[in-house]
Amino acid sequence: MATTEVRHLERRAVGLEAFGASYNVLEGLIAITAGALAGSIALVGFGADSAIEVSASAVVLVHLLRRDGGEESEWEHRLAVFVGITLLALAAYVAGQAVYDLATQSEPDESYLGIGIAIASLAIMPALARVKHDLAHRINSRALEAESRETLICSYLSAALLAGLAANALLGWWWADPAAALVMVGVIAKEGWEAFTRRELCCID
Repeated sequence: MATTEVRHLERRAVGLEAFGASYNVLEGLIAITAGALAGSIALVGFGADSAIEVSASAVVLVHLLRRDGGEESEWEHRLAVFVGITLLALAAYVAGQAVYDLATQSEPDESYLGIGIAIASLAIMPALARVKHDLAHRINSRALEAESRETLICSYLSAALLAGLAANALLGWWWADPAAALVMVGVIAKEGWEAFTRRELCCID
């Protein structure tokens, strides 16, 4: 692939990262605020994941601006490891809080604001992850590929979050919220470990 074309694709990747980071700032603020008001660990965990996505996007964005059409480097591997570590840390936090809420039977309030942000993210994140993933392979960027998987995780988490919030709001199943958070833990931990250990570019299933 010609250097000019690679640089054009890198500029597209920069634009996607900037859009994703901006959306995740808004998503995280809404989710954490709604989670704090409703006492929802699933919402707070979702918002915390948004904060991690923002930090990962910022690091990858800086790296893309510095690549200048270059090939994958050791720095790319370090960025992918960074994404993995942050995901594993988030999984540990959400798991601990969800187990505590189940043990103490902490009942969250319904959150229609949370349901709204979950629906929005479920509509946006899968498409954004796919485009990032395709660009990562075209420019041979392992860091962007790892970050695209983190974006994909957001869509999985959105589905789990929506199920938990809807069950609590419509059926009064208070335990659905921490149960949804525990589902998130499995997804977050799996993707975090894979980002941490993977040495080759892979595909989004």
